[in-house]
Amino acid sequence: MDFVYREDREISPEEVSAVFQKSGIKRPYEDLQRIGRMIAAADIVITAWDNGKMIGIARALTDYAYCCYLSDLAVDLAYQGSGIGRRLIEEVRTRIGEECSLVLLSAPGAVDYYPKVGFERTDKAFIIARQK
Repeated sequence: MDFVYREDREISPEEVSAVFQKSGIKRPYEDLQRIGRMIAAADIVITAWDNGKMIGIARALTDYAYCCYLSDLAVDLAYQGSGIGRRLIEEVRTRIGEECSLVLLSAPGAVDYYPKVGFERTDKAFIIARQK
């Protein structure tokens, strides 16, 4: 299948919410105002489309010099296994360049996926979890 990949802010919180909900990722998909803030504050937002329907999203925060945090990688369950997640990661990596590390915190169900697409597992991460 030929999917279209775009980098733009012409996406609605409703479209992102639908992808989050259909992907199985744990995100506040019912809080459209919060999703709008998530989109607006991101440095990189890459989306995947199939015939005008958003089917995937990668959202990242970066300084473009040293580090990039991949905060969201979500693909509609109906499209998972089609290489969309891998392509979204590649699109982010292209934009951040070779000087930047790409880091993420994996959902428990996706831990085995990330090594398959080039991530190295590490035990050196720390987190102070959000309260909401």
